[in-house]
Amino acid sequence: MNKNFAGTMAAAALAAMLLAAPAFAAAKIGDPAPNFKAKASLAGKDFSFTLKTVLRKGPVVLYFYPSAFTKGCDLEAHTFAADKGQFDEAGATILGVSADSLKRLNAFSSDPNYCAGKFPVASDADGSIAASYGLKVSAARPGLTDVRGTEIGHGFIPRTTFVIGQDGRIVATFSSDADHLSPMEHVIKSLEVVRRLKAAKKS
Repeated sequence: MNKNFAGTMAAAALAAMLLAAPAFAAAKIGDPAPNFKAKASLAGKDFSFTLKTVLRKGPVVLYFYPSAFTKGCDLEAHTFAADKGQFDEAGATILGVSADSLKRLNAFSSDPNYCAGKFPVASDADGSIAASYGLKVSAARPGLTDVRGTEIGHGFIPRTTFVIGQDGRIVATFSSDADHLSPMEHVIKSLEVVRRLKAAKKS
């Protein structure tokens, strides 16, 4: 086979592979937030959450987390629950999203040590919501258990928070991977942003 022809074919094959591979680039500040509808749990009860509908009330703090009943995620949920009143004062809605099943989330959302029935958590079992925001779900790790000793059984979404303005555009993003933030810092920074949004609205 001609070497030039072989090289051309190899380059074409590589280009095709790159084009076929899914691109995961996290949604950026200023981007329109992808709308979605999801099955969610609040205080242990199922309901349907639609981003577009909730944005009519004010900004949304959309935070993705790896898994319910794991140390960092438990702390993050507890902190959001403890500060829920301050988010309410800023007119903001909190929504957590993970690849957990709705059954796991019903327990997590009602547990007084975690969500405490204060805000909803949605199931993104197929990773479609995460993908729409440019986040890739890792593969499930067989045998990995949570703090209760129960097998987790699903992949992890990287801990990433998007603050979405009432106009539907992303106004802030925080990533534990890129920004090296602790779970609590996601809460603190989100609260700072929604407070600034409220102040800007008043001025």
